[in-house]
Amino acid sequence: MKPISIKKANPSDLTITWDNGHESKFTLDHLRKICPCAGCQGEDILLHHHPGQPMLGEPECYLLISIQPVGAYAIQLQWADGHNSGIYTWDHLLVNCQCKDCAGKAD
Repeated sequence: MKPISIKKANPSDLTITWDNGHESKFTLDHLRKICPCAGCQGEDILLHHHPGQPMLGEPECYLLISIQPVGAYAIQLQWADGHNSGIYTWDHLLVNCQCKDCAGKAD
């Protein structure tokens, strides 16, 4: 699936409408917590796991400044605290959809 619309619905939510009609709603704090970058999620290098850095919980962490397309497969979010290294693929967003229909599928 691919998005046909990505909108910041209000100061704390992002809504994505997909080409099949599904609508995903995300809180910005959830999007920041699922940031897929190595700095947030950690990474494995030469058989060693390096954990991600914990967020300090500052309000700027959850303020979305901009949304940039990355090719035809993802978006990159720019946060008010300067963080912008996460590439949110369509698959990553769909797997983490918070709508009531998708929430039960993760269990």
